[in-house]
Amino acid sequence: MEIIKTLGEFIIDRQMEYPHASGELSSLFSSIRLAAKILHREINKAGLADITGAAGDDNVQGEEQQKLDVYANERFKNALAQRGVVCGIASEEEEEFVKFQETKNREGKYVVLIDPLDGSSNIDVNVSVGTIFSIYRRVSPVGTQVTEADFLQPGHAQIAAGYVVYGSSTMLVYSTGNGVNGFTYDPTIGVFCLSHPNLQIPADGTIYSINEGNYVHFPEGVKKYIKYCQEEDAETKRPYTSRYIGSLVSDFHRNLIKGGIYLYPTSSRYPNGKLRLLYECNPMAFLIEQAGGKALAGPGQRVLDIEPTSLHQRCPLFLGSMNMVDRLDQFITEFGG
Repeated sequence: MEIIKTLGEFIIDRQMEYPHASGELSSLFSSIRLAAKILHREINKAGLADITGAAGDDNVQGEEQQKLDVYANERFKNALAQRGVVCGIASEEEEEFVKFQETKNREGKYVVLIDPLDGSSNIDVNVSVGTIFSIYRRVSPVGTQVTEADFLQPGHAQIAAGYVVYGSSTMLVYSTGNGVNGFTYDPTIGVFCLSHPNLQIPADGTIYSINEGNYVHFPEGVKKYIKYCQEEDAETKRPYTSRYIGSLVSDFHRNLIKGGIYLYPTSSRYPNGKLRLLYECNPMAFLIEQAGGKALAGPGQRVLDIEPTSLHQRCPLFLGSMNMVDRLDQFITEFGG
């Protein structure tokens, strides 16, 4: 008889690895789990209910908000505020960080940074989307109001990070600094079950993921690496396969499972990169390193070592299989990237 281990059971089993948490981390993950279930339900009826399309406003990034962006942001914000372990959040959809004002929340030890619905513009065409989250211990005194300094911490200070991918199945993948584990949602019993224990990205892969439509805007080192990926070489199994969905969670998840590299470089249109350091780059870099891969923001520049200066700071991102990222690093070091 197959033994099913749920997300809740798994967290309890691993609690001894985090004696400082005293159960709060389990409670925090329960909040994320609940909001993910609600979002799973709404996404799966997106074609039947009036929740697709634009909401009519732009977010702080200047990007058109989708109805589900707004919905997802509210669901996660409400869920994280309820249990008293989170003192505040920063969201891609909010201009400023959000202080949870209740007395119980001021006693919370953690802050959460979140992209509530990554790739939301793909909902209308039934393409996988996701939620990305990052968890830090606050640096301000417990019992006081949360401050901006609590959120502007380098990625290596994360105590946990993860994502939920809403696709043919809904999966929650996370790490607390002791490896990466994936849980698939079983809607018939309403629980996330351990399905992908100890995820490790292959050291080599045959997939490169980049929006090649922007090729003319890329730095020279990135252009040369793309040409390298397209050249034929039996020893290195080239040419590589180009796969790009346009939803970071989906592209990342595929490459994590199969091996590959994801590239979102600077460009003449986005001289600082387009992805957000705190909501996208840091959590994904944390996960890929825990899975045996590598994440860079430029030549020899580890993403997790960047000192943030603003909530919505942008950053280039190169991450994936160790050997592929190392090879890319050679190109951008020599030719610019």
